[in-house]
Amino acid sequence: MSILKLQGRTRAQESSGAIERMYITMRHLFNRGFYKPMGVSGETLRESLLTLRPEIYGSIANEKAELEGLLYVIDRLPHGIEECRFINLTSDEGYGNSHFKPIIPPKRRRNCYRIDDEQMNIEITRGRSEIYDILTHLTFLFIESHKIMKRVIIDEDGSVNRDWEKLDFAVTQKDPLTQSQREIALTHTASILGRTFSDINKLYPKFSTPDNPDRFLRVIWSLGKMAIKEAVQNEKRIITFSPVLRERLGHHIHGEVWANDIKSFLTKEELIKRPIHIISANMHSVMNTLYTPCAFKAELKKKKPLDIYEELSDSGNGNLRTKITKFALDNGMTFLEDKSGTNIDVQIFDTAQLEGGFQTDKFADIDLSEKPVLVVMDYAFGEQAYETMDELLKPFDNDGKEIKLNVKSVSIMGKAGILEGGKGDIMIPDAHLFEGTADNYPFENQLKKSDLEGQGISVVDGAMITVLGTSLQNKDILRFFHDSTWNVCGLEMEGAHYQKAIQAASRLRGSIDEDVQVRYAYYASDNPLETGSTLASGGLGTSGVKPTYLITEKILEQIFNS
Repeated sequence: MSILKLQGRTRAQESSGAIERMYITMRHLFNRGFYKPMGVSGETLRESLLTLRPEIYGSIANEKAELEGLLYVIDRLPHGIEECRFINLTSDEGYGNSHFKPIIPPKRRRNCYRIDDEQMNIEITRGRSEIYDILTHLTFLFIESHKIMKRVIIDEDGSVNRDWEKLDFAVTQKDPLTQSQREIALTHTASILGRTFSDINKLYPKFSTPDNPDRFLRVIWSLGKMAIKEAVQNEKRIITFSPVLRERLGHHIHGEVWANDIKSFLTKEELIKRPIHIISANMHSVMNTLYTPCAFKAELKKKKPLDIYEELSDSGNGNLRTKITKFALDNGMTFLEDKSGTNIDVQIFDTAQLEGGFQTDKFADIDLSEKPVLVVMDYAFGEQAYETMDELLKPFDNDGKEIKLNVKSVSIMGKAGILEGGKGDIMIPDAHLFEGTADNYPFENQLKKSDLEGQGISVVDGAMITVLGTSLQNKDILRFFHDSTWNVCGLEMEGAHYQKAIQAASRLRGSIDEDVQVRYAYYASDNPLETGSTLASGGLGTSGVKPTYLITEKILEQIFNS
């Protein structure tokens, strides 16, 4: 028994060491300015990722191709990146004012630009976490491309097998593929990838786009083609970091502009002295919760609020969404679209204009000048949470006069991986631990487990670990966190960064009151300890609606009762 425990612990330590090596290496390569991912300079990254074998990348260490992981990565990288030999990570350097058309990945908001046939530029405006995320995904992508290359090259001269010739013919022909031609191409692709025809046929439509239904075939062909060029012609793929990006990183340039835009609006509208409650959440749940009682009075006679929330979460119900958004904009909500590059939009709610919406008995008795102002910010990404919260909580310089924000509470609602439960369950943390360090941030959470129990949703509490990247976690290291005395119930990417900024502003700098209230609650988007329940297995669907709105209602109840 003790030997088994020792082996499990060793595997967790090995994984932890691999994560640490990856981040040290990525920082080194960033400072260096460039590297070749499949060359000697990228060897440590490749070996660490293969040692780690993160759950999200599935069978990365096996000979057969990892298809679910490939779909997850492709959705978060710009369309066409698999065709590019040169990938350049830049700061916001003015490409938005050029003829280059921005390419925005469907599952990760960032501006990317296809410079020419060989080069893709990716704008980094969200800090180091974004760089780590991209480099990890690219390392996975290039490892997969070399699996393809090794299965199709049959001699040192670069000759390829029949399967590759048939795939090459299907992809390069000008006319659209017929059903029979597509199935023939998929048969050969299945052989190349070491997967069954059924596996390939099932995943193929998930890669398709309206203008490129056969995108899956082209992605596989492009990955293999680039890897063959590397192996046969020594044309290595290269990742570079622009000098401006290397100079600007860590200077809060985007976060400062973002925060000042918010404070300027609050000052202009004479809201800055009012009680301010900051909420990090999505851009729909607070708005929908506040205004549904008024905007859908007739519908609420026949339906429960949750039914309406589910309808609003369906992108097909455009008319309903438009109706509540218009009602909100006419009754105290202002939408501040991000222009700073942070990719974090903001909604500001003046609750003094809220009549008949989501309220509490105590709210009606509050003096007009004390009605809360809600500043709802969209999700930050990793270390960007510190930059944005740190800048937002700083006093505002208004024509030489320093104005402190009257921040009464900060509430964080987000998605997280759960270690004990399933998708849609709720986690209530009492501390955040920062992965790879001994840094820990205990806090008094105003939200309690008892506040959310009894609603048909499982609720767990304990510590949350703020990971360096969700794509780098495997079962061994997560089991260690869950089973150890750290008592970790889930993992996410922003909690420790938010709390670090809040503690600095309230306890050290005196920018906000020391007794500022904090609320953290997360709903489970995945369980990385369960095969088939990782992030790569797909989204929450409607199962995420109930926990989202339950948490939102409890946050608003506490704000209006404070």
